[in-house]
Amino acid sequence: MKVLALSLWNKDNERAVNLMTIQDTAQFGYFQRSTVAEFLTFTSQFMADRTAPGERKSVKEKEYICHSLTKTDKIGGVMICDEEYPQRVAFTFLLKVMDDFLKKYPKSNWSRAPFTDADITKQFETAQDPTQIDHLMKIQTDLDETKVILYDTIEKVLERGEKLEDIVARSENLSATSKQFYKTAKSTNSCCVIL
Repeated sequence: MKVLALSLWNKDNERAVNLMTIQDTAQFGYFQRSTVAEFLTFTSQFMADRTAPGERKSVKEKEYICHSLTKTDKIGGVMICDEEYPQRVAFTFLLKVMDDFLKKYPKSNWSRAPFTDADITKQFETAQDPTQIDHLMKIQTDLDETKVILYDTIEKVLERGEKLEDIVARSENLSATSKQFYKTAKSTNSCCVIL
């Protein structure tokens, strides 16, 4: 699961104005990175322009998904990630980033855009692992791991149970054989008396 881009947009006008953009193009070849960055910027602008206040959209293109969300106070967020990234986590992350941005940069300061913010950049890096953002997903992952361990344990217990049944059956055979040996030894020893 990989997040490629995060951008925030001022939606006061018909055409959205970029407030902040963070991109991660490291997975692409060196000569492809600038083209990919341009494409991410274009796609983000396109989605921001077409997402009305109070609306959220997700658009899939090949193995990538672009999530777009615009709040009623006319700040928009766009996140481009691979298709494995959970949609609920993406929108939760966008809302959190927009709220953090609004706390640091009130609307009156937006004329100085674009901004760079180390805290939001750190959040972007943390978003590469969705379980770090969404506690429900972390719990689900932990439950899935626990389930696998539990299934393995149950299989081992069942195997052990089968082995125990074999041991009990052998011990019953051994018990019958030992009784037979005792009887034979007693009858053999009864003919001979040691003085």
